[in-house]
Amino acid sequence: MQTSRTFLKRTRAGAVVKVVREHYLREDISCGAAACRRCTPCPAGPGRGLGLEAQPRGAASSLCPGPHYLLPDTNLLLHQIDILEDPVIKNVIVLQTVLQEVRNRSAPVYKRIRDVIQNPEKHFYSFTNEHHRETYIEQAQGETSNDRNDRAIRVAVKWYNEHLKKIEDEEKIQVIFLTNDRTNKEKALEEGITAYTCEEYIKSLIANPELVDRLACVSDEGKEIESGKIIFPEHIPLSKLQQGIKSGIYLQGTYRASRDNYLEATVWVHGDAEENKEIIIQGLKHLNRAVHEDIVAVELLAKDEWVAPSSIVLQDEGQNEDDIENEEEKENILKTSVNKDMLRPTGKVVGIIKRNWRPFCGMLSKSQIKEARRHLFTPADRRIPRIRIETRQADTLEGQRIIVAIDGWPRNSRYPNGHFVKNLGSAGDKETETEVLLLEHDVPHQPFSQAVLSFLPKMPWSITEQDMKYREDLRHLYVCSVDPPGCTDIDDALHCRELENGNIEVGVHIADVSHFIRPGNALDEESVKRGTTVYLCEKRIDMVPELLSSNLCSLRSNVDRLAFSCIWEMNPKAEILKTRFTKSIINSKASLTYAEAQMRIDSATMNDHITTSLRGLNKLAKILKKKRTDKGALTLSSPEVRFHMDSETHDPIDLQTKELKETNSMVEEFMLLANISVAQKIYDEFPEFALLRKHPAPPPSNYDILVKAAKSKNLEIKTDSAKALAESLDKAESPTFPYLNTLLRILTTRCMMQAVYFCSGMDNDFHHYGLASPIYTHFTSPIRRYADIIVHRLLAVAIGADSTYPELTDKHKLADMCKNLNYRHKMAQYAQRASVAFHTQLFFKNKGVVNEDAYILFVRKNAVVVLIPRYGLEGTVFFEEKDKPTPRLNYNSEVPSITVEDTTLCVFDKVKVNIILDASNIQHQKIRMVLVEPKILGNDVPADLSTEISSKSEPEKKKKKKLQK
Repeated sequence: MQTSRTFLKRTRAGAVVKVVREHYLREDISCGAAACRRCTPCPAGPGRGLGLEAQPRGAASSLCPGPHYLLPDTNLLLHQIDILEDPVIKNVIVLQTVLQEVRNRSAPVYKRIRDVIQNPEKHFYSFTNEHHRETYIEQAQGETSNDRNDRAIRVAVKWYNEHLKKIEDEEKIQVIFLTNDRTNKEKALEEGITAYTCEEYIKSLIANPELVDRLACVSDEGKEIESGKIIFPEHIPLSKLQQGIKSGIYLQGTYRASRDNYLEATVWVHGDAEENKEIIIQGLKHLNRAVHEDIVAVELLAKDEWVAPSSIVLQDEGQNEDDIENEEEKENILKTSVNKDMLRPTGKVVGIIKRNWRPFCGMLSKSQIKEARRHLFTPADRRIPRIRIETRQADTLEGQRIIVAIDGWPRNSRYPNGHFVKNLGSAGDKETETEVLLLEHDVPHQPFSQAVLSFLPKMPWSITEQDMKYREDLRHLYVCSVDPPGCTDIDDALHCRELENGNIEVGVHIADVSHFIRPGNALDEESVKRGTTVYLCEKRIDMVPELLSSNLCSLRSNVDRLAFSCIWEMNPKAEILKTRFTKSIINSKASLTYAEAQMRIDSATMNDHITTSLRGLNKLAKILKKKRTDKGALTLSSPEVRFHMDSETHDPIDLQTKELKETNSMVEEFMLLANISVAQKIYDEFPEFALLRKHPAPPPSNYDILVKAAKSKNLEIKTDSAKALAESLDKAESPTFPYLNTLLRILTTRCMMQAVYFCSGMDNDFHHYGLASPIYTHFTSPIRRYADIIVHRLLAVAIGADSTYPELTDKHKLADMCKNLNYRHKMAQYAQRASVAFHTQLFFKNKGVVNEDAYILFVRKNAVVVLIPRYGLEGTVFFEEKDKPTPRLNYNSEVPSITVEDTTLCVFDKVKVNIILDASNIQHQKIRMVLVEPKILGNDVPADLSTEISSKSEPEKKKKKKLQK
């Protein structure tokens, strides 16, 4: 049967047009109940689910003891998705009306419900009510689309109950309507439908009282919980906010809470305007219930109300959530007199444009009141406010890492309301803490789904005639790989041989991952979502399934592998005469570690093909490196640590900084050369669609700290160009202080900007500052970086080895992809640092007090940041203590130095510190460092001086990002 649907649509120009669409109605759509003989059995298809059980075996309910299916409305599905995901809840009918509304209102919830429908153990069924002849309804005159959809849901419930009565079975199956909408429930009851709120139904589940904790705390129709005085101003409605932003009354931006001061935040204003780019928000009422990463509307305050960023550390430690006077006292501390030059644009949050809430990891701060059900949850991320939850499991959850979701934040509540989602395990446990750091850094780490794995090659796999078609057979070459010990995902291999004409042929051979991952399939979509492999201290979260990463793509020795090769003909001066790119087949003759390769190069007795090849590569690499540094490429330093693990407990038993060999540099040189050669090729071929990588030059002010630090040692650092910087770093040597040059290079790294991916058609600044290269990309690590896969696809099209596809030549889609890849790389870096920090804590846990040499890297107003070379560890020694008299402090920003009582400490001074693990706060354990030499008078209680470990999950300043090639 054919009908038509009419609706109004607004065009881009703002006009309203009437749209009429044909709408087909059918009678053969299955109800999904396994016991129903009247319906044609419905094949399980994508998005439909396996269907409802013949005899529903859900949780026993005191309200509806008989067999029943559940049918939720839209709002219930949006707000109570945690409940619906619980294994206890089965046999749920999800209507097309509900799915469409959820899709329009929340993409994350829509994805979650689709995943639940696909889970065969849950027996969720998606019923296409909008195309069923007996359940489709027209919108009545004067009826809102919301009311029409509510009516359509009730019609479907009634139809189901009538339909299921006809099943010839002793026990009739009932359909229970679940809604939290009071009006909808009343109408359903009037129409003879059995309807309950989610809370009523969940509380009726006899054997599952713990499910009550997972109920989202949503007040009916958005009304706030009454009682209690109003703390916060009302949020302006979205329609008025949008008008205000258009007219310039309000500014729209991303809200970034402070990690160190819970009464302060910054809003980064969207758009290209240069002024008021960053707005400070101070004080509880001005923060007005915004949460880190929300998109907010801000009103600027008058200039006489502007403030300066506070240098005070304030953690929210109050247990009494009604103690607002105490908050006002703390706000007054922030308003100390400041220099007028320090004042910054200041504003207040007037409304929320988009909430960016996610599930938060943390711990329960149990209420002091006996048998209380309301408790405060303290998130692991200090930028997130505490969350009030109701739970009966407080005794069980104490000392556990748990996940909590925010439900809402009423005006009369000091903290947002939320609900318990999941218990992750005991705090301090290695598995639990790894799970927490992956969740907190938004690292996708769930096992690969069947849909993804279905696109992997069938085993046993071998190279076919078809694979050979567009490939060069390079299996005769003496190719080898050089990697860190234990590496199984080998991306790259090299060869070098002398040609008859006296020139040298050098090849970089990269795993041909794009042969196995084809555009647009589930494997490709999962890989782009992950963006990068994440390397933790004891765990690797792969970007692609292990069959590819450690087997079929990995260029292991003595097996045939598909590769993408970049081959140069060079003269002995390492000048490139010819470059060619080809898809190839290789057979690596050796998988070496850096140490093994170095040993071969240095050995007087080894002269086999592989060793000769390595010596040739090493010789050329030294010439290439000299050419790069002559052009102004920077050689920076960043201490990397390696843990040695106990083979049984897997706890770290030793901690050392990684030693770099000549062979590390050799491999790096050829990877850089391949990346530059490929970047030039894809840009020449696709000037609008090349995926490139740039490294912006730092603003001059970033170098202030470096220049002052060098000056304090009578050294001059020039920063007007990368070349000048590289040359002055090379000259900055001190015969009496050999480690000084390394310290200067570490400090220079902190001044750098972050390197980023971008699409050539959307940018005109391509320069890579750190490498002194006019163009650069990533081609050499496609097993662990998705950017390289796109570059491989572009290069394959450029040389005629593969066909293109629409998304590859869409610069807007490529720009969006770059944004996601930059985010994923940044979060992977933070997760890796957090993993190092956690394993460092484990290492020092049983060490007691450790005494070590350290160097001062930075001087602060009340502290010094020190680096311990032996462990590559950084920490802050504070000179102000809680509940202790503050010593006389005199800070000199020009030198930079700090005088504590009568002892002056300068940048790069060598000191001795004690290192201790402070586990007093189980959620935020930290390494404390205490100054032992030089001894400061009146400072005899070193164990109480505290530190923050440097490997925190995010740098303090955006500017001071590590240079990442």
